[in-house]
Amino acid sequence: MIGVLATNEARPVVQEFFELFKTPWEFYRKGAAYDVLLCNGVEVPEAAASLVMIYGAKPNQFDRAHGIKLEVQPATALLDGPEGRLAIYGPWASIGAPGKRLLRESGQEKAVGVVLRHGHQTVVRIGFDLFHEIQHLLVKGQPAVHARIPTLERHIALLRDQILRCGFPLVEIPPVPAGFNFIACLTHDVDHYGIRNHRLDHTMWGFLYRAAVTSVLRCWRGEITPRQLLANWAAVGRLPLVQLGWAGDFWCQLDRYLEIEQGLGSSFYFIPFNNRRGRSCKGRDVSRRAARYDVAELREELRRLERAGCEVGLHGIDAWCDAGAGQAERERLAEGVNSRLEGVRMHWLFFEDQSPATLEAAGFSYDSSFGYNESVGFRAGTAQAFQPPGVTQLLELPLILMDTALFYPHYLNLSAAAAEQVVAELLREARQFGGAVTINWHDRSILPERHWDGFYRRLLRRLRDEQAWMPTAANAVAWFRKRRSARIEEVVWRNGTVRVRASVAADAGKLPALRLRLHAPATPAESSEARFVDFTLDGTLEETMDLPDRTPVPQLN
Repeated sequence: MIGVLATNEARPVVQEFFELFKTPWEFYRKGAAYDVLLCNGVEVPEAAASLVMIYGAKPNQFDRAHGIKLEVQPATALLDGPEGRLAIYGPWASIGAPGKRLLRESGQEKAVGVVLRHGHQTVVRIGFDLFHEIQHLLVKGQPAVHARIPTLERHIALLRDQILRCGFPLVEIPPVPAGFNFIACLTHDVDHYGIRNHRLDHTMWGFLYRAAVTSVLRCWRGEITPRQLLANWAAVGRLPLVQLGWAGDFWCQLDRYLEIEQGLGSSFYFIPFNNRRGRSCKGRDVSRRAARYDVAELREELRRLERAGCEVGLHGIDAWCDAGAGQAERERLAEGVNSRLEGVRMHWLFFEDQSPATLEAAGFSYDSSFGYNESVGFRAGTAQAFQPPGVTQLLELPLILMDTALFYPHYLNLSAAAAEQVVAELLREARQFGGAVTINWHDRSILPERHWDGFYRRLLRRLRDEQAWMPTAANAVAWFRKRRSARIEEVVWRNGTVRVRASVAADAGKLPALRLRLHAPATPAESSEARFVDFTLDGTLEETMDLPDRTPVPQLN
């Protein structure tokens, strides 16, 4: 059992941290026996725990008593450790102590984490406030320069690794559905349904320039095929007929996603009001934010998507800053669908610290706006759905991968080959840490003039090959809620075995089962991830695992 001692202000963040690292823990009780004591930003009590983890940038009485010197550094830092690189956003301190270096400032020799022996205890002293860092990740997020670092997951991995290396087994429920390697959510923001609605505006002129002129350069560079170049020119030639209503609109083809995805669950987010640009966010120019389609005219399309097993969600305008506006936007879209409208993603990813509470007040059960316009990766440092501070029900499903971020010239501007490498890196992290790779492929991205359908098809093949579960965003969030409701009720370590009892409410097989993972302790020469056994958890489970004879297991009273 992990006992956690932290300030009262940090308690909500502590609770959310242990929903993400789902392993037995409790807030510290004086006189209770713990295998692991985690102290964050507080004085360290006299306790019999075998492993004591001390976080904080400020010196405490334990430091003074044991000659540990801290040198406070206020700036953001990159740290290197056994679990890889992680970023720190609050004050941190280098540590002067005669112990094994665990973390160091990247490119420097300064220790930021050390492992010490103190009598019968192993003490790990880490020079930053863990829960301040978690709070920052879940509220502000990481800057785009650190987008590829799953920082929150590496905080969890560091704690897990130290527990196992101290000789303890560990029980957890990882964020990976039974039978799959990770989750992938296919989502589509519907920004421009139909080019017929764009008459002599920037969208139409931009299409004409890219289709007629820059397509030639893209073809010469090998980014599109000659056939796609001809398709772009054909679309340019047909545009006047489309505008007159004499030809079909080549930007009205949502059915092509149903064909490409072949029955996979996907989520489509629609803008509720025509020609409404909404309020500005952080001084951003919103003059081109208004959509040019009327969702009231798309009711048959919405219901066709629902019949195909897809989810319809809101692509919000002002819901991020006004609960009343969010409720009106939600009701407007709900008029055209048969199922409950649960999810929202803000148009242009408008978001602020209070947005989760505002969206919850507007009636949404999840949001998927927490990501980057200009990059791809882990804004929250995790791909897990999490509950932001200040809400009671809403979950945030982070946006991980977006087509325009990959390919737009003023964003990453990657070639297809370079984008494949970036995607491979993100999927490697997903296989290691679990969670949901939430993908946004816009409605017109598989059409002239973008032609990003080939890349998208290859991405889907790769997701299938890597055994990803691909539900709608709403179903992925429902699975994370199922995981949050699970309980590890008892863990008994005795006579070289671990016995565990856990339970979760059954859901009649609508969602994949959970995994219950039993880790054997690691020796210094082994990876802490090397030895574990997974059991399927869907209902009540009792299991026992024998531990290696060579591994001493501390006995508890």
